[in-house]
Amino acid sequence: MEGLGLHILMEFHGCSFEKLNDLPSLEEMMNDAARASNATIIKSVFHQFSPQGVTGVIVVAESHLAIHTWPENGYAAVDFFTCNVEMDYVKTYDLIALNLASANHSYQCVKRGLLPNNVIGKHELSTY
Repeated sequence: MEGLGLHILMEFHGCSFEKLNDLPSLEEMMNDAARASNATIIKSVFHQFSPQGVTGVIVVAESHLAIHTWPENGYAAVDFFTCNVEMDYVKTYDLIALNLASANHSYQCVKRGLLPNNVIGKHELSTY
């Protein structure tokens, strides 16, 4: 991996209201998804909104896995940020798509922390 981390942005459309508004099931699913990628789970924090919606984050040693749901729109956004090239984010993506029964889903990867070649691994950065 070039850079310091990889940010995987996942989109899940066509999901049921019930699945996207069920905090206990979403928290269990996200912890399972973190384990599927071989992440080291540190803590799980989830919140139920009123009248609907859930947001949650699984803090992992490698960074984080977060979900935000809009049940009224059948939509969930999931962010997986990792600094470990060994993480299998495709397993995480597939598990979430299956559990949410998403009719339409996609992901894109963004390299984060792209540093000039001459400062990778150093503690100082030059100004451009």
